[in-house]
Amino acid sequence: MDWLKRFLKPRQSKFLKLLVQQGEHAVASGEALQAYLKKPSAKNVGRALQLEKDGDEIRRILIDELNRTFVTPIDREDIFGLSRAIDDVIDYVYSTVDGMEVLGVQPDEALMEMSSLVRDMASELHLALQRLGDHPGVAYEHAMRAKALENRVEESYRRNIAALFQGAENVEHIMDMLKRREVLRHLSNAADQGDRAGDIIADIVVKQT
Repeated sequence: MDWLKRFLKPRQSKFLKLLVQQGEHAVASGEALQAYLKKPSAKNVGRALQLEKDGDEIRRILIDELNRTFVTPIDREDIFGLSRAIDDVIDYVYSTVDGMEVLGVQPDEALMEMSSLVRDMASELHLALQRLGDHPGVAYEHAMRAKALENRVEESYRRNIAALFQGAENVEHIMDMLKRREVLRHLSNAADQGDRAGDIIADIVVKQT
């Protein structure tokens, strides 16, 4: 019967630990993007790629734990959705670096501004995940701050897109506009997923308090 008790026992520390690890990688990915923007290089591309791969591995482990655990401390749908949203943040941050490399887009102020906000958003999500187990009220506050930063990312995205598409001079200039819009969109998508993660954290707190 001991094996059955172990199977039925909620693995709160395991799931929270894995979610926190994902949050750590989201923050590190944001920092890797900023490092790349300051100095585009193969080394910084490799750093961003490795973080994306490591983040995928953490998610695989979390899903495996979900599949092997009958009773979870948090609704399994919330665990799965939160993990996926954070993983998507990491993916979109890396795709920003990859898109710049593929399209030959050079860093500019718009990218620096949005990447800084996305990094700050990831930091708030990481803090929320760290507090979720013992201090849900504090976790909720950090989740709301992450959502507020998503609003700032979207405002920055709209403002920079509007500025980008003014005064097209020739075909080459138009092509550069389209490439930059594509890269900026990756950061906007990262922020959208961060907003989704904030919503799920808020839902978890409400259910548990």
